[in-house]
Amino acid sequence: MLLKNKNAVIYGAGGSLGGAVSRALAAAGARVFLTGRGMASIEKVKNGILAAGGQAETAIVDGFDKQGIEAHLASMVKQAGAVDISFNAVDVPVKQNIPLIELSMEEVVDPITRTMQTRFLTATAAARVMMTQGSGVILSLTATPGGISYPMTAGFAPACCAVECFSQNLAAEMGIYGIRVVNIRSGGSPDSRVFKEAIDGHPAEMAPILRQMEGDTMLKRLPLMADIANTAVFLASDLAAMITGVTVDVTGGTTAGLNYRVAAKNSPVPLFKNA
Repeated sequence: MLLKNKNAVIYGAGGSLGGAVSRALAAAGARVFLTGRGMASIEKVKNGILAAGGQAETAIVDGFDKQGIEAHLASMVKQAGAVDISFNAVDVPVKQNIPLIELSMEEVVDPITRTMQTRFLTATAAARVMMTQGSGVILSLTATPGGISYPMTAGFAPACCAVECFSQNLAAEMGIYGIRVVNIRSGGSPDSRVFKEAIDGHPAEMAPILRQMEGDTMLKRLPLMADIANTAVFLASDLAAMITGVTVDVTGGTTAGLNYRVAAKNSPVPLFKNA
């Protein structure tokens, strides 16, 4: 098992993606320490992991509370001996699908600040513990707007860019201590909770949006949560021992170039068409 004898802490583990990554890390052999601000959601993830034969613990930890984060890591070290993997999936609400010129400064800046607050607090707290160990992996997650302009994404886009820059700089400072820091850039998973709720609530409006998003990718399909979770497992493992200070793109090729103009040769749609 790729992550046997590894201990992983996941912040926001009760969310759909946080839960998917938690289950994948556990399936790969890691002992996962699930945290969140509500016990019900993380207990549900824990029960699923235990039923599948994995190891999981739960604790109420606010990803914006420095003292709470540090106290939990200290208890984790006391209980398990080390903190090998840290992953932050804490959700930060952001108003999107509105032009920037129609938003207030607070509506744009607040999600950037809040995103960086929780990512900074959890990553640096883990780094301080990992420095004493001489090893560890710190993972973060962004999305397509971190790598290419994407209109109507408001404060979410600069928040992604900030996280990616922070991850790279932290990697540069922590590498000498044997710590790797890697960011994962997703294209948005249609099976995640936020997408499923939007699809169920507004099926007519979401259908063309999803087709456009899929059309923007080179592979003509969006990454599922399993794709993100499997990438996290790989990056946390020794197979990725020389990968650090980068953002690994799991967008299906979107950020390498919007590909909506290209269709397969056997498609009824012309290979090149007007926008």
